[in-house]
Amino acid sequence: MDRYFGFKENGTSYRQETIAGVTTFLAMAYILFVNPLILSAAGMDPGAVFTATALAAAIGTLIMGVLAKYPIALAPGMGLNAFFAYGVVLGMGIPWETALFGVFISGLIFILITVTKIRETIINAIPAELKYAAAAGIGLFIAFIGLKNAGIIIPDPAQATIVALGDITSGAPLLAVFGVVITVIFMARGYKGGIFYGMLITAVIGMATGIAPMPEKVFGAIPSLDPTFGHLFRIEFSEVFTVSLLVVILTFLFVDFFDTAGTLYAVANQAGFVKDNKLPRADKALFADSSATSIGAILGTSTTTAYIESSAGVAAGGRTGFTSVVTAFMFVIALFFSPLLVIFMNAPAVTAPALIVVGILMSSSLSRIDWKKFEIAVPSFLTILTMPLTFSIATGIAMGFIMYPVTMVAKGKAKEVHPIMYVLFFVFILYFVYLVE
Repeated sequence: MDRYFGFKENGTSYRQETIAGVTTFLAMAYILFVNPLILSAAGMDPGAVFTATALAAAIGTLIMGVLAKYPIALAPGMGLNAFFAYGVVLGMGIPWETALFGVFISGLIFILITVTKIRETIINAIPAELKYAAAAGIGLFIAFIGLKNAGIIIPDPAQATIVALGDITSGAPLLAVFGVVITVIFMARGYKGGIFYGMLITAVIGMATGIAPMPEKVFGAIPSLDPTFGHLFRIEFSEVFTVSLLVVILTFLFVDFFDTAGTLYAVANQAGFVKDNKLPRADKALFADSSATSIGAILGTSTTTAYIESSAGVAAGGRTGFTSVVTAFMFVIALFFSPLLVIFMNAPAVTAPALIVVGILMSSSLSRIDWKKFEIAVPSFLTILTMPLTFSIATGIAMGFIMYPVTMVAKGKAKEVHPIMYVLFFVFILYFVYLVE
């Protein structure tokens, strides 16, 4: 074990790696309860999604640790799960089984472009500003969902302003506000599992006040995967060859591709792995991510991706893949805590703070956009703004990808636009045409 993971050469130990693995798990454990809540909006069984979430995280993280040997954990991604439920299933009317098939195909394409080295071409084709804008827009979208679920933001009864501030002095909204404050305090104080701790305290207060139900027990049998496992292969082939599903696959692929690349480089750089702006074993790390996405889709969950919360484990001393092995083991143990799911499924205000704070963290990429360049500011702004306002990540990305070639050509920079961006321009034009029809 020592020889395989290289404890000595990385200046670490079993104890240090174990502590790091547990730290990473605590920093991202909130996904076990947030993901079933979000995907249940698409009509999926929350118990099955809970099991699929834990297994997809465990399998993906284990592959990352053993194959790529990085202290980076994976789990169903925030933002992509929201796009899956609210954008694809509810927004576009695509059955969740078909949407899972789209996730599965995006994972296979990810594997293909990783093996064939096409990923470098794609990374260079899409401007960095659009990647940052997509991340920030998804952050605002997630935060908006959290505010809506908690009743802090409600539909305007008078239909004068579309949305309005809810009664934040009433039970659920007040609990969510309390949860946000507690979570922010944890995060500001530098607690690695701040989001998870904040959610736990919010749940306890919710149960004490009667806003959240009390679970009958803490430990229980693992929920069956039967309601979701393999359902993506039961769809009609006529549902596969559609423009809408093509856009869904491209969106899943786009967001996961760059989210993963950004996370890998950020965490690896923190750990000191990046040399000459290159990440060793990058192909293996990307393969772990893409294979976990396809495996997760078969199990019954949205796109599985690398988690930036892995930086918490690195900060705690994680330097090898054994950290990921420990984190994967923790997700397996978590399978037996399914009775706690009743708290979060029946009191969305408990998970709302996690959504809002994750949204805040994702919005930090706004600072990396060059707002002084109008040709960049326009597509970036439209990408960010339209995601929460249209309740669709795909629409936001489409707006940005359509406007970017337009503004660049108008600025006289047509030659600076990669041919792939012109192709995507027409693809997303078809997307809007299809929606109008």
